[in-house]
Amino acid sequence: MADRRRLERFLRSKLQEAGEQYEQVRGSTGEQLEEAREAYEVARNARSLPSDEAGRAKIVCRRYAEQRAAKLDDEFRPACYEAGHPDCEGCAEDVREGRIETW
Repeated sequence: MADRRRLERFLRSKLQEAGEQYEQVRGSTGEQLEEAREAYEVARNARSLPSDEAGRAKIVCRRYAEQRAAKLDDEFRPACYEAGHPDCEGCAEDVREGRIETW
């Protein structure tokens, strides 16, 4: 009888562990899927920008209020991007969101 109870406790604890692991995987898979969707949307927004014959995005610079043709890096920031500058940060965000002014 004692062996049976030990076996039941052992099986119950293993099933509980398996359930907890399943929930962790399920949660992380959902987060990864959402991240992938967001990355796809950002890439789609950046690809939809008008570009010149050299493949540079035709944007209006927020910092200098001028038309520019700029290559985008792997994070979809224009080549003229300066980290920490509020206009440049806003410009990069607008490119990712697909709301940058273009020409």
